[in-house]
Amino acid sequence: MQPDDPTLERSFRGHKDAVTSVCFNNNMKQLISGSLDGCVMIWNFKPQLRAYRFAGHKAAVYSVAFSPTHSLIASASKDRTIRLWQPSVEGKSTVLKAHTGTVRCVDFSNDGRMLLSASDDKTVKVWALPTQRFAFTLSGHQNWVRSCAASPDCRLAVSGGDDRCVKVWDLGSKKCIRSYDDHTGCVNTVAFHPDGTCVASAGTDNTIKLWDIRTNQLLQHYKAHTGAVTHLTFHPSGNFLLTTSLDATLKAGDYFASAGADEQVGLLESPTAPRHCRRALPFLSICISLPI
Repeated sequence: MQPDDPTLERSFRGHKDAVTSVCFNNNMKQLISGSLDGCVMIWNFKPQLRAYRFAGHKAAVYSVAFSPTHSLIASASKDRTIRLWQPSVEGKSTVLKAHTGTVRCVDFSNDGRMLLSASDDKTVKVWALPTQRFAFTLSGHQNWVRSCAASPDCRLAVSGGDDRCVKVWDLGSKKCIRSYDDHTGCVNTVAFHPDGTCVASAGTDNTIKLWDIRTNQLLQHYKAHTGAVTHLTFHPSGNFLLTTSLDATLKAGDYFASAGADEQVGLLESPTAPRHCRRALPFLSICISLPI
C-alpha cells in the first residue's frame, strides 16, 4: 500500500449476505446499507450508538438512498417494490408499487421533491414527494435498467441498462433528449457531474465513459479496471471520479464508504488525490461524503 492510499477507519458488521449499496446521511452522522439479505441497516458513527436493522422487503435489496431534505430513506428490492423508511427505532415504512420487475436503483432529487427508480421492467419511474405518489414513467430502454440519477438542478435524469445505452431524460417533457450507445456491455452505473454538464457511465465492458450532454461529445473513455465496473460516483468537487469493480479494487479518493461481497461496510479515508485499495472479494458500491 502506498503512503497516501485509503485507510480503513471503521468496519461495520451485521449483514448476513453481500452488501449491495451504501449511502451517507447529509449530516454525516449516519450511513445506511442494503444487502442481499433483504435488510436495510443504519450505522451510527459514534461507537456508543447502536445500529438499526430494517426488515420488510421479501427479497434482496439492491439500492438505498437518503433524502437530502427529509428524514427519509428509500430502498429498492428484487421483490419489485420500493420502501420509504423513517430512520427511527420503530422502522416504519411505506411500500411503493408500480414496477413489474426487480427494482435496481433509487435516487432522490437534490430538492427532495422527486424519487427516481430503475427496474428490470425496462423503465425509470418518477415518484412525487412528500406525497409519495407515483408521478410518471420514462420509457425507451430495450432491456433491464440498472441505474438512474437526477441532475443537480433536478431538471434532467440519466439512466443506463442492459441494452448498453445511456439515456438522458427531460423531466419536464418526460422525453429522452440524449442517447449514447458506445458501451459494448451492460451499463451498470450512471452519474451526473456536480455541475450538471456531464454524465459518467460504466459497466461490464470494464470501461468508464464521460459525456458532455451539451455537445453530445464523448469527453473521456478509459479502462481503469480489469473487471466489470459495479458503481461510480463523482467527488463533490467534481475533480475526480470514484469507481468500484468486480476486480476487487476501488479507485478512490477523499472520504468515502464502500460495500462488498464480504458482508461488510467499510469507512475509509484518503488524505490526497485518488488512489486505490483492494479487498479479497468484489466491491459492489461506493458513496462519498460532503467535506467535513
